[in-house]
Amino acid sequence: MKGHWAKYALTGAFIALLAGCSSKPTDRGQQYIDGKLEQPLGLVNQPNAKGRPVNGKDFSDQVVQIQTASSGLFGRNNGTYSAVQNWLLSGADTRQLNQFGLNAYQMEGTDNYGNVQFTGYYTPVVEARYTRQGEFQYPIYRMPPRPRGQKLPSRASIYNGGLDDRYIIAYSNSLIDNFMMDVQGSGYVDFGDGRPLRFFGYGGKNGWAYHSIGKELIDRGEVKREDMSMQAIRQWAQEHSPQEVRSVLETNQSFVFFKPEEYVPVRGASAVPLIAKASVASDRSLIPAGTVLLAEVPQLNEKGKFNGKYEMRLMVALDVGGAIKGQHFDIYQGVGPDAAHLAGFYNHYGRVWVLKAAPGTGQPLFSNPQNGNNGSLLLGSN
Repeated sequence: MKGHWAKYALTGAFIALLAGCSSKPTDRGQQYIDGKLEQPLGLVNQPNAKGRPVNGKDFSDQVVQIQTASSGLFGRNNGTYSAVQNWLLSGADTRQLNQFGLNAYQMEGTDNYGNVQFTGYYTPVVEARYTRQGEFQYPIYRMPPRPRGQKLPSRASIYNGGLDDRYIIAYSNSLIDNFMMDVQGSGYVDFGDGRPLRFFGYGGKNGWAYHSIGKELIDRGEVKREDMSMQAIRQWAQEHSPQEVRSVLETNQSFVFFKPEEYVPVRGASAVPLIAKASVASDRSLIPAGTVLLAEVPQLNEKGKFNGKYEMRLMVALDVGGAIKGQHFDIYQGVGPDAAHLAGFYNHYGRVWVLKAAPGTGQPLFSNPQNGNNGSLLLGSN
């Protein structure tokens, strides 16, 4: 979905700066128990994993959403969905996938040792009013006309009143909340009048280059690199004056505009409503829409640190993002502050297996064109 494309383009640099530097670090959930892997997706007899998926119902709900919203996507993957559902009903033992007609393809990870990168995203809820009043002083804008080949005003110029007031669609009580919705690319807005929340979808950008606020704060010595997260940015903003916050935000001249809609479910690029922690954004040149993933996801404590434990989850690739490339998934965490808390911390690693109804060893895993890529990965057994 266009809003999500913007979000990932904006957060790519921020995500990159969180990565560890050690050759074989383990502080973000990295494992090396399967040795070095030789191909992006390798067929295995059974996943070298313990435990059963903890979100079987959420996965089933996500499949229902796919069936309702996209008959084509459902039809192309129904064989796999049905096999996975039968496997779940029979206890979901990873040693028995073959008995249910499922092949498992292990992903090689970002380091060729199976460590696939997980980040997180969410849908914010912003408090706002229709008119400027009291604490509600920070405009949210719809997309103005953009002359061909020209940029719209920069963030700093917009903050200084560089756009006509007729493009204002709401006033929030927090500049940093506006910025977080900007980064996510969409959000819900609560006008405080008892009516259902309005969805502010992605409406466009001003055409200026993105500059990472996280990197800016690190370079200024305001936040340590190892402590950087969305929560750290928000905490820094709470401890500094509105003028200081604005000054830092203005170093990112890129600006996102929004389009108000009635309350609608959050949808990914596949136009399917997303179920929290049962859907991910993927690189479609490697992982096509509708693909089922069995993921060993590292668990975090309340401070966002890896606690040494993992849980198995079934998820479906239903979204995309400019910064989501290769062996990297962005897990949709849901709506509101709790989802924001977890999404802001996630930049960790776990193992992932693509599940596919078995076509026979050596046959193409994916054979339908995906975004101009032939999508065909001929995989042998290993």
